[in-house]
Amino acid sequence: MKIYTKTGDKGTTALFGGTRVPKHHIRIDSYGTVDELNSHLGLMRDQQVDEHSREIIIKIQDRLFTLGAILATDPEKAVLKNGKERLNIPRISSEDIELLEQEIDKMNEELPPMTHFILPGGHQTVSVCHVARCVCRRAERLATALYEIEPFEEQVLQYLNRLSDYLFVLARKLSHDLQVKEIKWIPQKES
Repeated sequence: MKIYTKTGDKGTTALFGGTRVPKHHIRIDSYGTVDELNSHLGLMRDQQVDEHSREIIIKIQDRLFTLGAILATDPEKAVLKNGKERLNIPRISSEDIELLEQEIDKMNEELPPMTHFILPGGHQTVSVCHVARCVCRRAERLATALYEIEPFEEQVLQYLNRLSDYLFVLARKLSHDLQVKEIKWIPQKES
């Protein structure tokens, strides 16, 4: 199988179902950003991360492929002529969202309460996690914009929202595990 098809040489690409759209279409930007997030999570797995977190990240990466497939599907072609759904894969479920919530709650139990915003950084592992969190927030912003134009399954938005929360708490947990001091953001007072 050749990796290049030359079908996108004029600035268009095909959605799942065959519809061609410009490569700058918000749908492409949405699932492309989810793909970017997935790559950042792959980099996360390569950092100093405990085995349990690594296993959760792999589960998240799997769900992001599903999420990307949902976003890449033309809503008008989501159902085949025979009445079956084009995407024959498990969708984002309430259990997927609950897993993130449970992980957030477990990590939060071990962490000191937050009293201020914290500056990202302190260790490469923590910084990689914060970058993934920011990309997740961007994916969420793009997906919500797409949702306003062409609605899709709400669990996609819920999952992205919860995932950014998970990544924020994971960054704090990694700071704790790596004994990195969190630097509080304390706004300077005007003179």
